[in-house]
Amino acid sequence: MIDDELCRTHGFDPDRLAAIGPALEAYVRAGKLAGVVTLTSRHGDIVQAEAIGQADIERGRPMQPDTLFRIASMTKPVTSVAALMLIEEGKLALDDPIARWVPELAGPRVLLDAAGPLDETEDIRRPITVEDLLTHRSGIAYGPFSEGPLKRAYEDALGDPGMNRKSVDEWLAALGGLPLAYQPGLRFHYGHSTEVLGFLIGRIEDKPFRKVLQERVFSRLGMADTDFWLPEQKRHRLASLYRHDERRDGLAKVELEMYDEPPAYTPGGGGLMSSAGDYHRFARMILNQGSLNGERLLKRETVQLMTTNRLTGAQRRFPFAGMPLWQKSGFGLGLAIAEDLTDNPYACGAAGSLTWPGIFGTWWQADPVNDLVMIYLTQHEVPVSANSGATIATGRGAAGRRALPVYQHGVYDALRRQPSVARQGGAR
Repeated sequence: MIDDELCRTHGFDPDRLAAIGPALEAYVRAGKLAGVVTLTSRHGDIVQAEAIGQADIERGRPMQPDTLFRIASMTKPVTSVAALMLIEEGKLALDDPIARWVPELAGPRVLLDAAGPLDETEDIRRPITVEDLLTHRSGIAYGPFSEGPLKRAYEDALGDPGMNRKSVDEWLAALGGLPLAYQPGLRFHYGHSTEVLGFLIGRIEDKPFRKVLQERVFSRLGMADTDFWLPEQKRHRLASLYRHDERRDGLAKVELEMYDEPPAYTPGGGGLMSSAGDYHRFARMILNQGSLNGERLLKRETVQLMTTNRLTGAQRRFPFAGMPLWQKSGFGLGLAIAEDLTDNPYACGAAGSLTWPGIFGTWWQADPVNDLVMIYLTQHEVPVSANSGATIATGRGAAGRRALPVYQHGVYDALRRQPSVARQGGAR
């Protein structure tokens, strides 16, 4: 969908914007991707929206503008907003030790070597704080992003990060029995920090975390299709997940289990399903400094706090999943802030842009310089490991990431007035 007059009003060349769809369709025709949904807005008006290819190849179900996607780690900024709302209300503070609400993590041991033996540990030097969770500096890991014995220990104790039958108490107890990869506050280490944050929020509010998000975020922003659980009547709208099959050099469907009823385990770090339209509302709220359509979720100063880098110079020298990401972007309270756009794997367009992607190929960006929101949704699984960042970002076996720059560069190339646009940025 391209409205030529609206595009021109908002500074876009409609012909260039219209060229994005056919360029993405080439990946579908080549059998590299099943399908893609994109949505682009400027000054709050949607100037481009495309639904390309198939939501389910085998069933011949086409992508639609309201197709639902597993947005994975795009859940993290949503959970972070809920935490910041409670901070504004004085129910918790950035420097609060989380053991006040999560005693399971009051005194974990810490590995001497993150990839070393599990019995070679030391005492924790200071408590894990709320800020540690928001900035992934808690020392809590993810199994897939770990190395050595810790990787297997996480998998054995916690199971699947996304689909889990444990109760919240059972899961937190299992996590509390594992050592931390690093001392709290030492460095950014991607892990279950945001899951813990979500369950902490639920304990503060004395209700399931899912209900907290429904009441505080989704209902107020009109995000009617965003949830941790998909009822039977909506399942026909969910895009199927695919991966690259090396043996057949093509796509293979990944069959994922579905819950029959709302689960107890609602991972605030990666469990939401959403649509382009719904997530656009969330991104616009961030871009509008905490409000949308008269609903204020956060104060302006809180959004500014959220979108300011928290990593130290020393911490930024550590790679993220094998990539030097923090040399090009900062990390605030739950999302990344683009600084250097040249060959930046996760951001594009203008310094100050806000983003955090999902492992199944989903991506979004809010660009405050150009008042621009971009949503790119696909379902393409890639292998994950401690050093797989380059594969995830550049798309070896991950066509969703290879196609992403087509959309990114296409949008910014279509802007006719580009004094603030860096043309070299974006994923590659």
